[in-house]
Formats: sequence, C-alpha cells, structure tokens
Amino acid sequence: MRLITYQSVNGLQVGKVEGESVIALPGGDLLSLIERGPEGLTQARAVTGTSNNLAALTLCAPIPNPRRNIFCVGHNYAAHVAESLRAKGQPVKMPEIPVFFTKATTTVNAPYGDIPFDASVSTKIDWEAELGLVIGQPGKNIKRENALEHVFGYTVVNDISARDLQNSHGGQFFKGKSLDGACPMGPWIVTKDEVPNPHALRVTCKVNGELKQDSTTADFIFDIYALIEWLSKGLTLLPGDVIATGTPSGVGFARTPPEFLKPGDVVESAVEGIGMIRNRVVAA
Repeated sequence: MRLITYQSVNGLQVGKVEGESVIALPGGDLLSLIERGPEGLTQARAVTGTSNNLAALTLCAPIPNPRRNIFCVGHNYAAHVAESLRAKGQPVKMPEIPVFFTKATTTVNAPYGDIPFDASVSTKIDWEAELGLVIGQPGKNIKRENALEHVFGYTVVNDISARDLQNSHGGQFFKGKSLDGACPMGPWIVTKDEVPNPHALRVTCKVNGELKQDSTTADFIFDIYALIEWLSKGLTLLPGDVIATGTPSGVGFARTPPEFLKPGDVVESAVEGIGMIRNRVVAA
C-alpha cells in the first residue's frame, strides 16, 4: 500500500494510492495511522469511497511534521566512502560501525517542493539520494534478527547538504545538513509488505536530467538489520521515526571538478519500487 499526505480544502489529508487514484483515509494524520500498528493498516486497506486523481493533488512529505529529527547514516556505500575520503585527501578506510547524525525537523520538504538556496548562508549545496525507512513498531536494544519487525515502510529521501557549513570549524554535520527544506521526502510511504527485498533496490539521482548517482542498496556496508540494531542500542525508536540509510557515490563535492546545485537546477531522486521525487532549487 502506498500512503500519502496531501493538501485538501480542509487542511492536510491522508490517503492511499491505488493506480492513479487516491482514496482519503479517516482518522487523523499518517503518524497516527502508523502508531495504530497492524490494526491501522488493516482498517486503511478496507476503506473504500470516492477517489481523487493523484495528478491533481498537491502532495506533502508523508510525515510533514515528524516528532523528532530525521536519523541519517553517513558512509554506508563503499564507493561513496572512497570518493569522500579521496576528495578530502584522506586514506580510504571503511567504517567499522554505522555513523549516525540527524537533520532538524524543519528540513522536511515536499516531494515536489522547492529547495531554498540562500547564497549568504551556503553556496555549496549538494545532492544525496537515499532510501528512507520508517519505523512502525517502537523498540530499544533491538536484535538484528528482529529488525524488520520494527519497519513500517519505505520512502525516498534527498539528504541535501551544505558542504561549506558541514566541513567548517572542525566539522558541523548537524548544521550543514539542517537548513530549512533540505530534506525532500516522499512521494509516499510504501508499506514493507510490498518491498520483499530492501537490499536490492536501485538508487539514482539526476540533476537537470543528467545521471549523477546510480547504485543499489546491495552495496550497503551496513544493512538495515545492522542499522536498526546499532541505532536502537540504548535509544528507543518510535513510530514514525525516519532513517535515511546513506547515499551512493556520485555526490557533487567529490567530483572533478566539484559540482554544486544552483538556482534553477532540478534534482530527481529515485528508489526502485518506491518512487521518485523532483525538486527545483530556488533562490531564497
């Protein structure tokens, strides 16, 4: 099932996508549906009624107002680790444990929303297409073999990064990753039952139609089991938490010469079997 949040005449509305149609779902926002667990999904699947044309709707991020920061994973594709370290003049060494950071909730952007560009803040805005996973069942100290029991579904994320801020003053990952609108997400959440193998999905990113990133989640250094196991050590994962699982090689700062986004650029991030988001960079 594909679940969306969209603008209606009465405010934000949750719906399920069936082909090119959308059926509105009762009972509050998508976070509330996730919190209801299997019962909520069963009820959503059973809903029938008048449908809307998907193409006519204005989509929001599936969870427009997450309860806390987006969890992100750094250095989770071997080729990306290599390109990043080489670009910084450092020896190539693979991480032994997952590297986590977060993006502020105000980074969350619509799947087709504009990415703000403010040259007085940053001129080195970069792209990072990623598979995002959404937690359904809460848990702490989750064992590897039980990890997928806690996954609700999957979405597409672009971890937009201000590289000049990220690399300044000894390293400012949170600041460099947390500019407003720097986390386009969507276009929907695909429930996990429709993704039989999340470790075999193609991940791509195009800028102005030119392919920049092209890899698969088979190249994860740390699979989803490991990410959930490590992140949940001493930290309770909550329903609706979003984890961006890392980006493949092909990011702008590691290219020769480096490339960065500018106003007017259009970025398309896609994950096989999940969907595609498209965002234009617009001067603030």
